[in-house]
Amino acid sequence: MKLCITGGGTGGHLMIAEALVESAVKKGHELIFIGSTHGQDRKYFLHDTRFSAVYFLPTTGVVNQKGLGKLKALFKIFKAFLTSRDLLKKHKIEATYSVGGFSAAPASFATLSKKIPLFIHEQNAVEGRLNSLLKPHAKSFISAYDKNSQIKGYPVKDTFSKTARVRESLKTVIFLGGSHGAKAINDLALSVACVLKEKGVKIIHQAGESDFDRVEKEYKELDVEVELYGFTKELPKLIPHADLAVSRAGASTLWELTTNGCPAFYIPYPHAAGDHQYFNAKFIVDNDLGWCEREGKDLKDKFLEILDEPLEEKSKALMEYASSDVASQMIDEVERVLND
Repeated sequence: MKLCITGGGTGGHLMIAEALVESAVKKGHELIFIGSTHGQDRKYFLHDTRFSAVYFLPTTGVVNQKGLGKLKALFKIFKAFLTSRDLLKKHKIEATYSVGGFSAAPASFATLSKKIPLFIHEQNAVEGRLNSLLKPHAKSFISAYDKNSQIKGYPVKDTFSKTARVRESLKTVIFLGGSHGAKAINDLALSVACVLKEKGVKIIHQAGESDFDRVEKEYKELDVEVELYGFTKELPKLIPHADLAVSRAGASTLWELTTNGCPAFYIPYPHAAGDHQYFNAKFIVDNDLGWCEREGKDLKDKFLEILDEPLEEKSKALMEYASSDVASQMIDEVERVLND
């Protein structure tokens, strides 16, 4: 099968693409990637030899643009749409999988215009505008939050299921503010660092590059040992060591923690589009799989309450809820549609 994967812009979308690539390559399929020169697409896939070809087209998001900026963004997408049509023909693409984000628009519309089957994964509890627009025309629309989704769960790298374990006691806490860090999470970590030290709990902390120096200095002043990072790509190795996470509620990180069986206290990014991080976390809380508190609330008191709660029951429930082969199921579904 010759498959195009498109979409990205942010790490959350691109991590889904990573999981799909991993599964599709194992099954012997040929892949191309169509993304954008903006966002993080090139950072992820510029030198990825698993693709037979990668393309980054000059596009930007439309939703946050105003006036002339919106018209310019739409014109870029139209030009990229025409280029995408040529690329799909050149590589004889049989199906396209969109992982969402503004990067996905040109190749997704080009796919539909050429009557090639389009498949979509929605990463958040609140549907993105592009995905909502394309959904009626897709062969399949997969979402971990949609009870009508043909495939349940969320695609993450195999390592998170392979290293999954039941957390029986609290020995290590990991603080995750996303790729850029989060001051609210950094401040919470510093406010509870001495308590964790007294309890003999190890701290792993991704603080973000912009706040790294301040956080490092304050840990030293508190005389608290910490495994501290500005930004790291080693989270697949770090998360399995943690027994509790404090994290933003971006979909990929949320489902990586869920798949690995790591209970988490979510502090959603308050300015996320459509407040989607809050609704991602609310889904976890509503299913009694974790905790959530909005930024600006008394995060320290809430966190200290969580320290006294048993982890084992939630950890087991997370592992039962998550599916370990979602990406494989998604690729299998594409194969079935093409074979039919």
